Amino acid sequence: ADAPRLGSIEPMSDRWYNPLLAPHARRWDMPLPGLREVRAYLMETLERTLEQLERVTPDDDGLFLFRAALFHEDRRGEQLIRQAQALGMALPLSLPAPSAPREPLQLPACRWMLGSPPGGFAFDVERWAHEVDVPEFEIDAQPVSWSQFVEFVDDGGYDREELWAPEGWAWLGRQAQDEGRRGPRHVDQIGVASGAVMQSLFGRPTRMAPQQPAMHVTWWEADAWARWAGRRLATEVEWEVAAHRAASRGFRWGEVWEWTAGTLRPWPGFEPDAWTRHGDFEAQPMFGRARVQRGSSFATRARLKSPRHRGFALPERDDAFVGFRTCAV
Repeated sequence: ADAPRLGSIEPMSDRWYNPLLAPHARRWDMPLPGLREVRAYLMETLERTLEQLERVTPDDDGLFLFRAALFHEDRRGEQLIRQAQALGMALPLSLPAPSAPREPLQLPACRWMLGSPPGGFAFDVERWAHEVDVPEFEIDAQPVSWSQFVEFVDDGGYDREELWAPEGWAWLGRQAQDEGRRGPRHVDQIGVASGAVMQSLFGRPTRMAPQQPAMHVTWWEADAWARWAGRRLATEVEWEVAAHRAASRGFRWGEVWEWTAGTLRPWPGFEPDAWTRHGDFEAQPMFGRARVQRGSSFATRARLKSPRHRGFALPERDDAFVGFRTCAV
């Protein structure tokens, strides 16, 4: 049985939170309710949702919207952490301890079921699983580290047009009209001569360990680094195969989201979910434009972490806790 539709608890909630009525550019300046009112609204919403949950059939169809709402809340929670980072607000979060560098991993050719199989919950952009051929490949065991990224900076990576895709070089030129761009977002100091990478973390200037993954990187920067290194970004399927088959061999993920090669495309059988239409996570308008991010970050809720999870963003976005890894050409 489907849960009955109820009127909104707060008449203004759609105007505050519905992406159709509150475009992204307007949200920073909108008059919003106070903390007490928001908490009361959330509590009443939770209570009513739990009441409805008791009335639905406990199968995939009956539970779909409840699961979608839960994962949607997890995504929004990480967005709030990203906003705190962008605004320099203090949060009691720290980065995972860096791991020792490992050699790249070699994986054999295989047939792979890419995507999520039927049953349970999957976001529309992850449906459905389909078989693909994967040639043999070599992939980094870990995301590119700060020590590796510094070498690119010191070698003039931000000044060498030949390393950049045309659109990426144009993006870099636009940054020069503002503050310029000599490293990933929130970086105040970078380069061998400076002795360390200093990146602001929730308002605190933080010395980044050399082996920590470089983060707040655009896709353009990731692609330029890969060209400089004589490598390439990992494809979606290479990343997914390695996450499943090479975990015991040192394939490490979950510290930063990771850009992958290519653009976001629908998979066979794609149908948009009703809950994602016209929202911030709607995939269709982003097909052919956005780049895919795989994995998760230190700020992602544990239940949302999956090697099949498929995030996406425009290539110039750097507000997420995002890095990258590469493969041999």
